[in-house]
Amino acid sequence: MRDSRPLLLDTLFDDANLLRNIQQRAIALIKLNKAVKALLPKQMHAFCRVSNYRQGMLILEVANASWLTRLRYEQQMLLSTLRSEILPSLVSIDIKINPKLSTNNSTAENLVHRYSPDSQKEETPVRQLSEQSAQQLRELAARSPGKLKEKLERLAALAGERVTSTASRNKK
Repeated sequence: MRDSRPLLLDTLFDDANLLRNIQQRAIALIKLNKAVKALLPKQMHAFCRVSNYRQGMLILEVANASWLTRLRYEQQMLLSTLRSEILPSLVSIDIKINPKLSTNNSTAENLVHRYSPDSQKEETPVRQLSEQSAQQLRELAARSPGKLKEKLERLAALAGERVTSTASRNKK
C-alpha cells in the first residue's frame, strides 16, 4: 500500500530526488495526455484527459456519462494503438467521470482565448431586453414587495438604457 499521507512542503524541497520524480511523472503524464488526445476524435479533446497511469492501467477522466459512452466506443482502438506505439506494458484502460472537467475546460478555454495575444477580439452579440419585456417586468414589479420590486424596476430600466445607447451610436 502506498504512503499517501500529506507531506510538508519543506520535505519536498529538502529531498531533490522526490521533487525531480514528481516533476518527471507530471511531464510523462502531460506527454501521454497529448498522445491520447491525438488518437481521439477532435470533439472529445476538451472533455477527456489522462488522469493517471499506474501498474499497467491508464486512467482517463471524462466530463459526463455521454462522453464516457463515446469513449467506450474508442476504448479498444485506443488500447491497441497505445500498446503498439507508446505503452507496451498497458493492460487496461479505466474511465472515470469527473464533472469538474467540463466546467474547468470551458473556463480554461475562455481564459486562454481571452488572454491569448494572437487571438482576435471577437465581438460577442449583445443581448437586449425588448421594450415589451421591460413593460412586463414593470407590471410584475408593481405587484411585487420591496427589494424584488426595486430589482425588477432596475432590470426593466436596462431596456431603455440600451435602446438610447444604441440609438446614440447609430446617430454617430
